[in-house]
Amino acid sequence: MLKIHQLFLRTFILIFVGILITLTIVTYFWSKNIYINQIEKNLVQNIDTFSIVLKDLKNIDNIIKDLKAQINLRITVIDEKGNVIAESDEDKNLMENHSNREEVLQAKDFGIGKIVRFSNTINKELLYITKKVSIDKNIYFIRMADYTDKITDNFVKLTAQIFAFITFFLIIGFLTTYFISLKIKKETDSILNFLTQLSDKKPTYKLKSRYTQEFYQITRLLNKVALKLSKKEKQKAKQTAKLKIANRQKDEIISALSHEFKNPIAIISGYSETIMNDDEMPEVMKQKFLNKIHSNANKMSQIIDKLRLTLKLEEGKQELLLIPTPIKRIVEDIIPDLKEKYKNREIIISGIDINLKVDETLISMAISNLIENALKYSDDEVIVELTENSIIIKDRGIGLESKELEKIKHKFYRVSNNGWNNSLGLGLFIVQSILSLHNFSLEVTSEFNQGSEFTIKY
Repeated sequence: MLKIHQLFLRTFILIFVGILITLTIVTYFWSKNIYINQIEKNLVQNIDTFSIVLKDLKNIDNIIKDLKAQINLRITVIDEKGNVIAESDEDKNLMENHSNREEVLQAKDFGIGKIVRFSNTINKELLYITKKVSIDKNIYFIRMADYTDKITDNFVKLTAQIFAFITFFLIIGFLTTYFISLKIKKETDSILNFLTQLSDKKPTYKLKSRYTQEFYQITRLLNKVALKLSKKEKQKAKQTAKLKIANRQKDEIISALSHEFKNPIAIISGYSETIMNDDEMPEVMKQKFLNKIHSNANKMSQIIDKLRLTLKLEEGKQELLLIPTPIKRIVEDIIPDLKEKYKNREIIISGIDINLKVDETLISMAISNLIENALKYSDDEVIVELTENSIIIKDRGIGLESKELEKIKHKFYRVSNNGWNNSLGLGLFIVQSILSLHNFSLEVTSEFNQGSEFTIKY
């Protein structure tokens, strides 16, 4: 049962709010409709003027930026396929295809299209007008947009006047109860807002209230509940993150393995089936096929060994046998096997020899991997330069783009551009892991179409 002051307050507030909301909504849509109609006319005129002035697309980006500065409108030029070829407010290269935008579809069918839509790109609501034009015998769509929030100033002024007028007649009747209810409203709004955030499991503040004993007890209990939920949510988030990582790694492993095993299995299957079905096959050819089968079986075995080594390195189970070893001798021992695989290729060793305390087997694998990478992705000679504090492996191959440099050291990462195909994506991960065990580091510098340098620093 309500108290009388509460009943009066509720009645006055309902009347006040009803009148205010009704007038506000009517005023808002009436003003907005008038304003949008005026904007639409101005945009159509601007597009017509712009399409007449724009004879070709040379230097269009500068033209649009200059025009943007003069008329303060968002301007977009879209080709017939929906690609953004010029944009005044954002980087056109980051914008998606616009062929399915409603205003563009309307312009295709009727010559002109319009829509009021919230733009996620600039985080504002705009009125878009798009018109189909022909430039150099090609079809383009010129789109201009203006911000609808310009109506807000007039709307706020009008709302304030209405609010002041109605408040003048209401304030006398419930001034005292108004301030009491305002305080209660503030407390309940704070609790409701906290409960809303709590339902989304993301409260951003600690609830406080000393207005009444009841509010104080409620806020204390809610803070305790929020703390417990927060702890549970963090535990759940950690478990979810672990599961996602595990699933992603599983998918990467399956994908990489299926790719690597596909060709050897196909070769083994094809050659063995040929041998079985051809009883009259010459012995020389049969021996050749058997060698192919044996070679690809060895390749599959090497892939499995590489995976096993990766797991050992990742789990820290790989033991080191550190002995002083001449680095130059390690490199010289590696080269004959590589030259057998990459015939007519030259590997040049330069610099000074130095003894390092290393695991010879593992460090040989790391250096061999880097030299083989250089041989794979270049046609010229590969240079191995030995200094007092580094081993530098240089090639003049296809190189890497800057965005790929950090990623190539990650496990199962395969460079897809520029003709790179680093097998399972384990090579540089294994190199990095081996060097880390020795407290060495790997630095990679590369220039696209110029070559790469892999530097082992110790």
